[in-house]
Formats: sequence, C-alpha cells, structure tokens
Amino acid sequence: MAVKALAQRTYVEDRRTLIHVDANISLFGEVPYALNEFTLLKRDVNSMIKIHTYLNGEFLNTYWADGLIVAPDSQSFVITPVAPHNLNVRPIVVPDDNVISFEIESRGDQVICSLDARREIVHKDVQLAIRKEQFTVNLLRLSENNFLQTLHNKLTWGLDKRN
Repeated sequence: MAVKALAQRTYVEDRRTLIHVDANISLFGEVPYALNEFTLLKRDVNSMIKIHTYLNGEFLNTYWADGLIVAPDSQSFVITPVAPHNLNVRPIVVPDDNVISFEIESRGDQVICSLDARREIVHKDVQLAIRKEQFTVNLLRLSENNFLQTLHNKLTWGLDKRN
C-alpha cells in the first residue's frame, strides 16, 4: 500500500520544524535537536522546580511546576507546564523565530533535560536555550490517514458500545 502510494504520488508531504538546544555544556552529542519536544523535568520526587523563562532575553514567566514541555507546531512553539503549582498558568503559543532560554531553581542539584526520547541529567545551573533548527524534516503521510479518523478509530469516539 505504501509503495503504491509513493509510485502514484498519493501522499501528503508534511514539513516539520525541529527544536535545537544550545547549552553551556555539551548535550545530546552531535544531534542537539528534536522533532517532537524539549522538556525540563525535576529529578527528585519530593519538590517542584522553578523555571524562569525568557523570549529573546525578555522575561516571559516563572513556572513553578514539575517541569516544562516545549513542542514545535506549525511555525510556533507551544510552551506547556507539567503539573503547575498555579492553576492560572496555561500553555502559551509563541512564534518559532523566538529564542527561548531558561534559568532553573531547584532544591536538588540536578534536573532532567530531554529531546524526544533522549535525556540527560544536568546541573540546575546549566544555561539552556532553544530555537528553531536551521533545517526542517519532510515526512510523507498516506493520504487516507486522517487525524480525526484515527482518533475515532482508536478512541472509539462517536460509538455507543451499549448497542
């Protein structure tokens, strides 16, 4: 089916932005970028961390949370706190031409920094910034793969199993 779709050019091409992480220490070897997300997470189980967040050097917010997720999405970054201490803290969407930098406060000395499924344990004083990678990734999707249909099928949305 996939080979036939390639031959007949019945696919949809998705151009995806990558996140690049810059740090004052070596992180993630020769591949300091991610397709899906960048996360900062507390390492200790007992207390949350404070993440001071900046856009292009200008203060954005301090997140008191278990962590923070930044995900690229259609020419933007979505910044989402993980289990925030304040209920009025919501995800925010910013254009992906911003550089997002972080200062971390924690009772423990270490936090977890991850790019997609790869993670590094870093000292809380690490200087971290993320930005849009200079190149994109092109993904091919079979045209019959519809996001809403997938949700309906996998989550049985719209179906009443009582009948």
